[in-house]
Amino acid sequence: MLSDIVAHLDALLAAARTPDYAPALNGLQLENSGRVTRVAAAVDASQRAIDGAVSANAQLLIVHHGLYWGGLQSAVGFRYRRMQSLITHDIAVYSAHLPLDRHESLGNNVLLARTLELVPSGPFAHFQAMPIGVRGVADVRTADLVARASAFARSHGGDAHATAMSPDRRTRAWGICTGAGASADTLDEATELGLDTLIVGEGPHWTAVDAPERGLVIIFAGHYATETLGVRALAEHVGTEFALPWSFIATPTGT
Repeated sequence: MLSDIVAHLDALLAAARTPDYAPALNGLQLENSGRVTRVAAAVDASQRAIDGAVSANAQLLIVHHGLYWGGLQSAVGFRYRRMQSLITHDIAVYSAHLPLDRHESLGNNVLLARTLELVPSGPFAHFQAMPIGVRGVADVRTADLVARASAFARSHGGDAHATAMSPDRRTRAWGICTGAGASADTLDEATELGLDTLIVGEGPHWTAVDAPERGLVIIFAGHYATETLGVRALAEHVGTEFALPWSFIATPTGT
């Protein structure tokens, strides 16, 4: 059963063809005995998420940020305890980072746009020439977008905030790049495309400094919150496709 699910996810997400950061290690990161009767999903492969999967009696944990996000590191201390818990309880781990961010129906970016009542009409936020985010047009008070983002973020243990803007400012051309979406490349692309509003999870302080001079408002909706959407949708998809119960393990980070 595990091999069938992994083959399906690899094809669905085009995992092998999607460029990514090396520590992402997309795909099956840890196998189990092959039996899967329940699926769990979490944003991060933390001990809290693993404990949640154990409590849910899941044999497959789907995550956005996998076991090796910090790079090549010794399996000692808390890293050993994570592996020990997974192996003891026969839990496999499947990780999907940029392949999930960019997916056209299950991806974090398209789902965040839907959550904020925005309709994507084009690609945005390219990584190695591949679009990861989405963009579109609208006519909405930017303050209303911030309020929607705040309500969403608070439902996941965080909050949203935005860079300086006038109370009556309107958003007419927007872009979304979830997670750590505010970067030099993303801001440059937004400027080149004539976007006026950028919605991300988080970003460095300097991006908020530069935003007004670029004619941008950046809405920071939380790294964790903006990346809950894809893994939840992916677990639901697997549940439907393979007739398996599934659950989402909430592990808010406050970021």
